[in-house]
Formats: sequence, structure tokens, C-alpha cells
Amino acid sequence: MLVAAGEGFLLGLSLIVAIGAQNAFVLRQGLLRQHVLAVCLICALSDALLIAAGIAGFGIVVERHPALPRAMTWLGAAFLIWYGFGRFRAALRSTGLHPAEQPSPSLRAAAGTALALTWLNPHVYLDTVVLLGGIASRLAPQARIAFGFGAMLASFGFFFALGYGARLLTPLFARPAAWRWLDAGVGVTMWLLAVWLASG
Repeated sequence: MLVAAGEGFLLGLSLIVAIGAQNAFVLRQGLLRQHVLAVCLICALSDALLIAAGIAGFGIVVERHPALPRAMTWLGAAFLIWYGFGRFRAALRSTGLHPAEQPSPSLRAAAGTALALTWLNPHVYLDTVVLLGGIASRLAPQARIAFGFGAMLASFGFFFALGYGARLLTPLFARPAAWRWLDAGVGVTMWLLAVWLASG
């Protein structure tokens, strides 16, 4: 059981650590200290639901209905282009990180962005649901549950470490140039992911 949980943790962490739209958003919210708890919870709970779906065999449904990932691909690409444009515009106007002076989006807006960056990403279904679910399907029932629990633990640990650990970088991002580079980097990441999704 412990071995299966450890394998789930390591594999889940390896899938989530890669720089992506979701992680960049969590990092930015952490730096701004805006709705960090809600954003981390949404991302981690969404991952937990997807992992549970994969463990329960939902990956077979995704494989048999290719229209679902295809629709998510185009919706996700459109959202990434729109969000990336916003980050480029913010980079041009940035004066550095001063959380008290930054306009705070509503909780609904932050939650909506976190949900969109999670659920409109077709690769979250392929990685979290199909890949993790496929590996778990080869395990005994009890080991499968432990494997899924380990993967969920990795997700919760990573998102909360990223969201709340980001404040350690606050002195660096007090400089306008650093914040501009971050926003521009996030914008580039979003657009590259959009192109990758659309061309894939």
C-alpha cells in the first residue's frame, strides 16, 4: 500500500510540476496574495476529482469519445490566447509588485480563471485521467486506492507550496522589470501552449 501511494505521489508530482498555464496563474496569485486559498483549493480539488475519475475508469470514456478532448482543445486554446493577451498588456503597464496597490479581481473572477485553466486543458484529461487511470488499472483494488491517494496528495502539496511559497519571491518582484518579465513570460507560455494545442 505504501509503495503504491509513493508511486502515485511521484508520478502525480512529475505530471503537475511542469510549467503550464495553471501553475503560472497560481504563482501570480501567490505573489499578489489575492484569493490564494481559493485558487489553490480549486486547482487541487479539481485534480483530485480527475484522479478519482481516472481510478474509477473514466479514462476509457475519454478514449472512446475523441470529440470531448477535441472540443476542450479549441476552447482551451482560445482561452489561453485571451489570457495571454491580458498578461502582455499588464507587462506594458507594470510598476512592480506592491500587493496593496494592485487591483484585486473578485473571488468569482479568480475562481473562474482557475477553473477554466484547469478544465479547458485537454491534456489534464489525457495525463491525469487516462495515464494515471491506466496505470492504476493494473493494480489490485486496495493498491489502486492508495495510488490515487498518493497522486492527490502530490497535487495538494504542490499547489499550496506554490501558492503560499510564492510570497518568498516578493522582494524580487518589487522591481518593475522582474514583474514585467514574469507577466511577459506568462503571456508567452500561454500563447505557446495555445499554438501547441491547436497544432496537436
